[in-house]
Amino acid sequence: MSGHSKWSSIKHKKAAVDAKRGKIFTKLIREITVASRIGGGDPDANPRLRAAIQNARGQNMPMDTVNRAIKKGTGDNDGMVYEEVIYEGFGPANVAVVIEALTDNRNRTIASIRTAFNKYSGSLGSANSVQYMFDRKGMFLIAQDAMDEESLTDLVVEAGGEELEPEGEDWQIICPMEEFDAVRKALEEKGLEIKESSLVRIPQNRTEISEKEDAEMVMNFIDVLEEDDDVQKVFTNFDIDDSLLAEFS
Repeated sequence: MSGHSKWSSIKHKKAAVDAKRGKIFTKLIREITVASRIGGGDPDANPRLRAAIQNARGQNMPMDTVNRAIKKGTGDNDGMVYEEVIYEGFGPANVAVVIEALTDNRNRTIASIRTAFNKYSGSLGSANSVQYMFDRKGMFLIAQDAMDEESLTDLVVEAGGEELEPEGEDWQIICPMEEFDAVRKALEEKGLEIKESSLVRIPQNRTEISEKEDAEMVMNFIDVLEEDDDVQKVFTNFDIDDSLLAEFS
């Protein structure tokens, strides 16, 4: 099973910092609310909500907070309606970027996104100007001590998965989007706790960053995007040279 982007290891370190600032909870609550509004408040009948709750529990979100977000999505939304929007374009060093957002104010969100692109010499693109460069996949994180690699590999492959690789203290599983539910079911039937699950965008080709100035620009650009409460996920196609990665890590 092939390797994945080194950038993911940086993102997991950033996640701990983001949690302290309340960013992760804000984004997860918004996702739970939207998932409940679209598919109902029963996680057994709503795979998107089920995944959102799993991710929230993985970040130690209290169930009271989860339940309030569900209730808000199924009825008590205080007149606030979130919509899903996608922005895409090219950032510094010509890296491709796809941004998934949930917003109650498109004008506010696009203004913030455009400011970030302009500040870092990027350019927003039209619909599908960048998305076609990425494949939609399912992703799961399982603790490494939950199952040995050989057994988990057999399980994942039989369920339709494509990749299994270490990600910090976890196993990261990648599968075709169409096999997302099948892989999730296979993991749950084995009693494996899913720490995180989501649909991701994996680049078909990567842009290697070898200059320190470019690496700083790109990483700062991604930081600014991810700091926006409306932004749920940011996907890019860049990879960083190992020597530079050591400096930033």
